[in-house]
Amino acid sequence: MVILESQIDKHRISDFSRETFEGRIEVVDTLREAEKAVEFLNKQKFLGLDTETKPVFRKNTSPKKVALLQIATENICFLFRLNYIGLPPALIDLLSSDAHMKVGLSFHDDIRALRMRGDFQMGKWIDLQRMARELGIMDQSLQKIYANVFHRFISKSQRLSNWEVDVLTDAQKKYAATDAWACLNLYNKFQELKRSHDYVIKEKISTSLLIDRFIADILQKEKKINYV
Repeated sequence: MVILESQIDKHRISDFSRETFEGRIEVVDTLREAEKAVEFLNKQKFLGLDTETKPVFRKNTSPKKVALLQIATENICFLFRLNYIGLPPALIDLLSSDAHMKVGLSFHDDIRALRMRGDFQMGKWIDLQRMARELGIMDQSLQKIYANVFHRFISKSQRLSNWEVDVLTDAQKKYAATDAWACLNLYNKFQELKRSHDYVIKEKISTSLLIDRFIADILQKEKKINYV
C-alpha cells in the first residue's frame, strides 16, 4: 500500500535521498543533430518534457525566450538548445504529433513559452498537476509531488543559472535531464496507482486545526474537573 499525502511538508523534502537521472544525456545544438534526435524520439510512445529559460533579474525587462527544451525517455534525455537552433520543423512536427504522449508539469506555461519560438499546435499531452489532483495530491511543484510519491529529493540549485551560456555545465545538464525524466517517472507511477488503487491519501492537518483541537481538549478537561 502506497501512502500519499495531500500536501507534503516542505521541511521534510531535503531529508530524502537525492534523485538524479543516470541515463544518457545528449546536447543538441545543430539542426542535423535535432533531426537525428527527433527520428529516435518519434519511435517512443511516452516522452517527458520540460523547458529552461535564462532568468531575468532586472525589473521592467522583457522575459527571455526558452533556451532549452528537454525531452526524455526512460534511458536517454535530449537537451535541445533552442537559443542556437530555434524551433526547427522536425521539433515542431514532434510536438504537434498525436503518435506519442507528451508528459509535463504546468504544461500550459511551457507550451506558451515554446510558441514564442514558433507557431504550432501541441499534440497529445497531459499535465502531471491534473493527474496529481485526481489522486488527491494538492502539491503543485515537481519537487514536492516527486517527494510525495517517491520520497526522493530533486535539487533545484541550477534553476536560476544561465541557460544561454556557451557550454552547459555538467550540473546544468544533469539538472535539466532529471526534471524531464522525473515527469515521465511520475506519469508511469500515477498510471500504476490509478490501475491498482493501491494507495491511500493522508490528509495534512493545519496548524490552526491542531491549536483548535488542543484548546478543545483543555476545555473538556476543565469541564471534568469542575464537574468533580
